Amino acid sequence: MEASLARLAAFAGRGTGNAASTGDDPLRDEADACLDGMAEVGSMEARLAALKVHFAAGYARAAVAMAGPAVSPQERTAQEMAVTAEVACVLTVSERSAAALLAESATLTTGLPLTLSALQAGRISWQHARVMCDETSGLDPAAAAALEAHFLDAEAPLAARGCPAGELAPGRFRAKARRWRELHHPISIETRHRKGVEDRRLECVPDRDGMAWLSAYVTADVAVAGWSRATEAARALQGPNESRTLAQLRADVAADWLLAGVAEGTPSPKAQVLVTVPVLSLLGAGSEPATLDGYGPVPPSIARRLVGDGAGSFLRVLTDPRNGAPLEIGRTSYRVPKAMRQWLRLRDGRCPFPGCNNHSLDNEADHLLAWSEGGGTGVTNLGQPCRRHHRLRHSTAWRPVDATRDQPPGWISPAGRSYPSEQQDWEPPHWPQCLGYAGAGRELEPPDCQDVIAGAVGPGETGPLLPVDPFPDWALFIAA
Repeated sequence: MEASLARLAAFAGRGTGNAASTGDDPLRDEADACLDGMAEVGSMEARLAALKVHFAAGYARAAVAMAGPAVSPQERTAQEMAVTAEVACVLTVSERSAAALLAESATLTTGLPLTLSALQAGRISWQHARVMCDETSGLDPAAAAALEAHFLDAEAPLAARGCPAGELAPGRFRAKARRWRELHHPISIETRHRKGVEDRRLECVPDRDGMAWLSAYVTADVAVAGWSRATEAARALQGPNESRTLAQLRADVAADWLLAGVAEGTPSPKAQVLVTVPVLSLLGAGSEPATLDGYGPVPPSIARRLVGDGAGSFLRVLTDPRNGAPLEIGRTSYRVPKAMRQWLRLRDGRCPFPGCNNHSLDNEADHLLAWSEGGGTGVTNLGQPCRRHHRLRHSTAWRPVDATRDQPPGWISPAGRSYPSEQQDWEPPHWPQCLGYAGAGRELEPPDCQDVIAGAVGPGETGPLLPVDPFPDWALFIAA
């Protein structure tokens, strides 16, 4: 701690007004020193959080040992309440907060060694550690260890790509961790989804100042479609004579639809839903989750229903079987066509600015190297920032750089600091054993379970018949 404080004192002493400064630009020295100091303070906060975890878990263990074995469930509950109350009082927090700290401390010290080690080293924040505790909750030890290793062990098989977990905003890290958890959960997402559907409901929760929250617990595709539709309608109402914010317009539009159907003067656009689904899951021969843009993994049954019900704007995208990334669409004109915009949404998943969660359908395609300066209209020279960060890019010294076919652009700040892109964790598709497998230089191996595929291996055939494609007339098929 003394060494850390000494480093902080050195940062504070740099810059303007410091006679010892040797830089040509003392003001820039001060700005850099403040940024360096904030980074060091953040690292110190993480290391202090790790110490708090050790002390909380240690006190809980000592208190249990001193109290002796409980003779009844009631006595055990009373002991836990006493421990929680003591921690709450010593930290001057609520008992609810103290209980959460004790539970997370127990999880970190007994089941998440990589997370605790990263916290001790200052590589992740306390918020990141809490996300890891949340997303491993309910998993068996092997599954929890696999999730932890994916994000925190660079040497793990199929380790997470893009910037390290500690360089993601906690909200973005939660989204990535939740997606990985859903894809690798030991219980089928279809099984868990069926239980969730049974729990659907509408809730009204009173709030202060004559306000209330109205929320609906519904399937993900319904929620995302409703949100997108309300957002597009709200955007259409914006103009020079409209004083309401986008959030206010969205709420007013939704209220009008609920109370009066489609109110006069209120646009009612058709919702656009973008879903990426492994083809074998779509055909019913696989169980890998689909990905709903703006939400994350969903059961393949949702994707099959969306397509089967006549999704008019369904885009068929071929993914790379080596890593699961969408394959590039090439163009040479300045104008970015709709298909390429949708591909950018698949590649980026959201606005590519660090920490931004904007999944808005009207994100604006932007040339990294301007067309007038020789930049082409290809995915390696395009980003799709939201309006706020598009404006930031063209009105300040922030600039996006280094996009690739599979990776959105990183950003360089006015201070010259580099912030890498998040990059989605595309994974190779799962090829069910019942469909056989054609390895390098080998014939297609026979399937293990004929009954789950549409078709059978006839006499003299070398492999199973794949299910017949029920959607041969999709608008766009990207051939490889």
